[in-house]
Amino acid sequence: MRALRFDRFGDPHVLHLDNLPDPVARHGNAVIAVKAASVNPSDLKNVAGHMEETTLPRIPGRDFSGVVVDGPHDWIGAEVWGTGGDIGLSRDGSHAELLATPAAALARKPERLSFEEASTVGVNFVVGWLGAVEVAQLTMGENIAVFGVSGGVGGAVAQIARALGAHVIGVDRTQPADGTPAASIIEEFIAFDGGPQDIGSQVRRVTAGKGADVVYDAVGGVTTQAALASLTHGGRLVVISAVGTRTAEIDLVDLYHNDTRILGCNSLSLDVTESGARLDSLTPYFESGQFRPLPIKDRYSLDNGMAAYFAVEKGIRGRVVICP
Repeated sequence: MRALRFDRFGDPHVLHLDNLPDPVARHGNAVIAVKAASVNPSDLKNVAGHMEETTLPRIPGRDFSGVVVDGPHDWIGAEVWGTGGDIGLSRDGSHAELLATPAAALARKPERLSFEEASTVGVNFVVGWLGAVEVAQLTMGENIAVFGVSGGVGGAVAQIARALGAHVIGVDRTQPADGTPAASIIEEFIAFDGGPQDIGSQVRRVTAGKGADVVYDAVGGVTTQAALASLTHGGRLVVISAVGTRTAEIDLVDLYHNDTRILGCNSLSLDVTESGARLDSLTPYFESGQFRPLPIKDRYSLDNGMAAYFAVEKGIRGRVVICP
């Protein structure tokens, strides 16, 4: 099979196209013919060496969709989708013609989604679901402020929050583009162009002076102080990343006076099998049309896989997909 591979860390120039032996379904595994695999910002971080779990040499790529070609008899020919905190890090990933996964990880792709659309869902919606539903336990009628709402994770969180019956406030440097799911879901948009207290005041203004019950910070680092300033008494802050800085200055007196809870959420802790279970939970929402993936901006072949990574590195708006 052909696959993108890297044997040292660096920018996308370290990626090269290799011819490798086809994987075989042994010891409870399955083999998937990859039809589409998106490129996430975390894939760039992985290639750059920012993921401690990664061993070399490695085929990158966390998200995928495809068809089962080897494995359990009742799965042969099934259209599947998947993601995982181990794929592309401690086990070979999806930027290849074939992908081996545990058979227990197989999850049927929603019929409503094309292979390309399904390949863009995994990381964004799994970490969105993990943070909003399982960790923060967001409930109907609560206010949630989504920092980074114009991005992949933020857009997924906005849809999940709306499905739960929450009131969704979007915070970002740029407003969600017309036609994106988040653009039609958020009830208020706040531009991230002021200081922390200014952002917090704006969140309180649009929540009748209360503040957000949950802040889902899909950015982190440069947004942490503003996220904390946006919380109501007893509010929950979900942190999934750190952009610009790994540290943040926190007023501890304000923290405990406000009964604030800071909740870390790491999608890398969910392997491909655990992620598959979350995708099964998400499937009904996609089949009904309640959830929609972000629009696909560009498609690349494996031969141009390096260019796909550079497109994501440049901050292209919309999803980038590799079609082997």
